[in-house]
Amino acid sequence: MARNVEPLVVGRVVGDVLDSFSPKVKMTVTYNNKQVCNGQELFPSAVTIRPRVEVQGGDMRTFFTLVMTDPDVPGPSDPYLREHLHWIVTDIPGTTDATFGKELVSYEIPRPNIGIHRFVFVLFKQKCRQSVSPHDVSRDHFNTRNFANVNDLGPPVAAVFFNAQRETAARRR
Repeated sequence: MARNVEPLVVGRVVGDVLDSFSPKVKMTVTYNNKQVCNGQELFPSAVTIRPRVEVQGGDMRTFFTLVMTDPDVPGPSDPYLREHLHWIVTDIPGTTDATFGKELVSYEIPRPNIGIHRFVFVLFKQKCRQSVSPHDVSRDHFNTRNFANVNDLGPPVAAVFFNAQRETAARRR
């Protein structure tokens, strides 16, 4: 599965958002029946409704946490608080999708203002059900690594990202 991590390294997701990891399960993210592939560009108008996120691994007694962030927002100079949080879903049973989990932070539509932004979906395996809480979670000053550490989640088991930039009238045609 090392091949699955290469686009995350090239896209600087590994490094900026995550430490290096080995994928353990398969996660698919789909917007309007279009599966997200690492590094592809999606228009903000195509991602207004929260995606379907499927976990293909574990079993119904294995639980996962999904985090979606944007590490490219202009923010504080502290790189550990630079991500913008878009979504958190916990207690997702294995072999199901995010609708079976508990939404801790509601889905926020990606709205990049300037430049190209990466929108990163990270999946963590929980040690047990109801083990994750939104300790002082701030949308504007979030850090995926810190969140994982505070909630004892360990390394990610899957991740995928897409790029988006502000749409102009000409790009929407």
